[in-house]
This record gives sequence, C-alpha cells and structure tokens, in this order.
Amino acid sequence: DNLSSVHRESSRNREDSWFKSLFVRKVDPRKDAHSNLLTKNEESNLYKIQFHNVKPECLDAYNKLCEDVLPSIHADKYYPCELVGTWNTWYGEQDQAVHLWRYRGGYPALTEVMNKLKQNQDFTAYRKERGKMLMSRRNQLLLEFSFWNEPVPREGPNIYELRSYQLRPGTMIEWGNYWARAIGYRQHNREAVGGFFSQIGDLYMVHHLWAYKDLQSREDTRNGAWQQEGWDEVVYYTVPLIQHMDSRIMIPTKASPLQ
Repeated sequence: DNLSSVHRESSRNREDSWFKSLFVRKVDPRKDAHSNLLTKNEESNLYKIQFHNVKPECLDAYNKLCEDVLPSIHADKYYPCELVGTWNTWYGEQDQAVHLWRYRGGYPALTEVMNKLKQNQDFTAYRKERGKMLMSRRNQLLLEFSFWNEPVPREGPNIYELRSYQLRPGTMIEWGNYWARAIGYRQHNREAVGGFFSQIGDLYMVHHLWAYKDLQSREDTRNGAWQQEGWDEVVYYTVPLIQHMDSRIMIPTKASPLQ
C-alpha cells in the first residue's frame, strides 16, 4: 500500500509539473512601459517595415521605380532616415516587396521625414506611379530589442529570412528574457541581422531578421543551434508564448544596403 501510495504521488507530481509547463511563467510586475525595458533607450531608433503586395505583372517595373527613388532618400542627409534593406519575397507571400527603414531620433525624426517628403515632387510622383502597381500595402512601426545586433550593411550574396511571431498579449517581457540568452546561440555564422517588436500596427508582433548564404546554409545553421546546450530550453519555453508565426525567405533588390 505504501509503495502504491508513493507511486500515485509521484505520478501526480509528474502530471502537475507537465500541466504547469503548458502555461507561461509569471513575470514580475513592472512600473514602466515594456518598450522602455526592452529597447535601446540611449539610441532611440525607430523602424518602419512596409509590406507591399504588387500586381504580378508589375513587379519588375515596381523594383525599377524603387531603385530610382529610395536610394536618393537614403543618401540625402536632409532626411533623418536610412534604408536598412529592401527585398522581394522568394518563399512566402509571392509578388511582395518588403522595405525596412530606420529613423534615428525616434518619432520626431519620422514626422520630420514625412513632412519633408510631402514637399518632394519626385517622391509625390513616385507614390502616384507606385499606387498603380500595388494590390495592397501595410506597415508597422517597430523598436529594436536591446540585446539584438543593430542591422548594418553587409555584402552578398545572401538570402534573408524574416520570421514573424504574433505573441500572446502580456508575454513580450518574457519573450525578451529568453531571447536575451538565446541570441548567443545564433551568432556563429553571423546569421543574426536584427530583432524588432511592434509599437504601432499589429501589436505584440516580433520580427527576427536572419541572413544566410543559401537555403542549405540556413538548414545547417538552424540544425547546429540544437547541438548547443540551452537552445532546447529556450524553444520549450517560448513556443507557448506564440499565437501565430510565419517565415519569409527574401532576396535583396539592387538598392538594398543589406545584400
């Protein structure tokens, strides 16, 4: 009877432990905005990511239009913004362009750029011509995680993967806690490009941007992470935080500083 009782108690403990593992660990309550706890406050960079779904027959003309206009804005110090990267989606949503901009100085820099571009006749003409080529478009304003690399130009050829995670509301701090450790497992092939979380647009959205030489390199690099002690724990505890996720494999356009 004693052995049977011990066995039942042990079984209940295992079941209880498994049951608790399904739920997110509680995060200590904070008296500050999540964005202030997770981002690089001293740099105050704001990012804008744009997703443009292009009419299939217009994609080449769209790319040429962007190549003619976007680099000039990037290079002109009159505008406090930088083109981080511009891509076409290869695998994922087809006939899609993705642009990532950085505004050094945060929201005031974004507003300044918007106001100045309204006076730019070339940009106005670009937007008008671009509108004829698009089926839909959306954007988000993002901040960068403090523990991620800041995206800097790199030589190619590379393919890029944008992994986007829709998190359960209230779990962003916990995601940050785990990924602050996890990013150390993903630096060996210089694959980590940037990590961001949304401020305006779809909320509780995280974007991780990775670079690989090719699809096989991506596979080898991702498999290699599983050989490092601690990576499995990060995956185990972050998967329950996710409501939805998707992956895009993207090819840089000629105008992209990230090649």
